[in-house]
Amino acid sequence: MQIIKVPQLAWYGTRELELPLPDNWQVETCNMAGYNRAAMSPQQIEATIGKPIDIPPIRELARGKNEVVIIFDDMSRVTRAAQIVPAVLEELTEAGISDSRIRFIVALGAHGALDRLDFVKKLGEETLGRFPVYNHNAFGNCTYVGKTSTYGTEVYVNEEVMKCDLKIAIGSVVPHPMSGFGGGGKIMLPGVVSFETIKQNHQSFYKTVLENLDKPVYGMGVFDDNPMRIDIEEAAVLAGLDLVINCIVNTWGETVAVFTGALVPTYAAAIEEAKTHYQTPRVEGKNVVIANSFSKPNEAFLGLNIAYRAASREGGDVVLIANAPEGQVTHYLLGTFGLTEGGPLRQPPRTPQYLSRLIVYTEYPDMAGRGWVPQGDNVLFLHKWDDVLKVLQESHGADTKVAVYPNADIQYCA
Repeated sequence: MQIIKVPQLAWYGTRELELPLPDNWQVETCNMAGYNRAAMSPQQIEATIGKPIDIPPIRELARGKNEVVIIFDDMSRVTRAAQIVPAVLEELTEAGISDSRIRFIVALGAHGALDRLDFVKKLGEETLGRFPVYNHNAFGNCTYVGKTSTYGTEVYVNEEVMKCDLKIAIGSVVPHPMSGFGGGGKIMLPGVVSFETIKQNHQSFYKTVLENLDKPVYGMGVFDDNPMRIDIEEAAVLAGLDLVINCIVNTWGETVAVFTGALVPTYAAAIEEAKTHYQTPRVEGKNVVIANSFSKPNEAFLGLNIAYRAASREGGDVVLIANAPEGQVTHYLLGTFGLTEGGPLRQPPRTPQYLSRLIVYTEYPDMAGRGWVPQGDNVLFLHKWDDVLKVLQESHGADTKVAVYPNADIQYCA
C-alpha cells in the first residue's frame, strides 16, 4: 500500500493523518501553490504589524482613544490569533492604553457561541487572564450604522463594538464560496452584525446568483466584481473599522504572511497574494477524489467545491474527510435544527448528477452534522478508513486515477 498524508486537527495538536491506498492506483496530490511556505517568526510578525499600510502605526493611531475593541474570527477559521495579539497589545501599551480599556469580541456571524476553551485556543491563556473576551450576539445588542449602496443592506453592528473608538480586527484571508475570499470586511459582516443584517446580505447574494447564471460573479476565488464582497466592504466602512490584520496560511495553518493597515488597501494587498497562494492546478476525470478539510473542518462541506470539479463525469467517487471533534458548525441562518427544520435560508445540498458516490469519512460521528452534506442512497457516512477503502476497491481496480486535495476547504482553481 502507498501512504498519503494530510493535515488534521488544527485545534487539537495538529498532526498528519496517514491513509493507505493500493500501490497500483495512480495518485496525484493537488497542493495549493503556497502549501509549503515557511511560517513567519514572532519577530517577523511583530515587524509587519508595526508598519501598517496607509495609516500610522497602532501606537500612534491609539493615542487619544478611549476604548479599544479587538475583533477576532471564530473556530471555523484557522487564524492563529494568539501569535498576533502580543504585538498589537505592545503597540497599545506604548500608546498609553491600559488593559481596562481593551476588550476582545469574537466575530461569530450566525455561528454558535464559543466557550472558554475555544477562547484559549484562539487567544492564549495570558490574554484570557488579562482581558474580557465576549461572544457576539447576532440576536440583540446591535445598533444601526447605515445602509450599503450595493445591496441596500441595513447594517446593525454589535453595540459594544460601536462604543469603542478604536476597532482592530484579526482574521485570515482564504477562498470563500460566496464572497470570493474571506478576511477584510467579513470580520464585520457577517462577523459582528445583527442576524437580520446577515440575512439581508445573504438574500441579496442568492438573488445575484439567479441573475448571473451564465456569468457567475461569485465563487471560490471570484473577487474583483463580486457584489457580495463589495456590499460587505461597504458595511465595514460604515461600522468604522480602523485597522485590519489579515493572515495568509500554509497547508498546516501556519501564518506565512501578514497584512496590516487600513481596510481597503490592506485587503487589496492581501488578496493579490492570496489569489496566487491558494491557487491549485485544475484536474479532471479522476475516478476517486479525496478532499481533506483542515482549516475549516467544522465547515467540511466547503471542500466539495473543488472535489466535484475533479471527479469523472462517468461515475467518479468523492471522499470528503471531515474530522472535526467538535462536530459541524452551528449556523442559525443556514444550518439544520431538526429532521425537517432549518435556518430561514437553508437550502438542502445536492450531489452532481454525474457523481457515483459521496463518501463522508469522519472519526467523530456527527448525526446532526450530516445535514450539511447531500443526502441520498449514493451518500455514505463511514468512520473507519478500512471501510472507505473497501467500498472504493469494490468499484475501482488497477490504475484507478486519484486526486488528493490536502486543503480542499481553502483551495481553488482559477
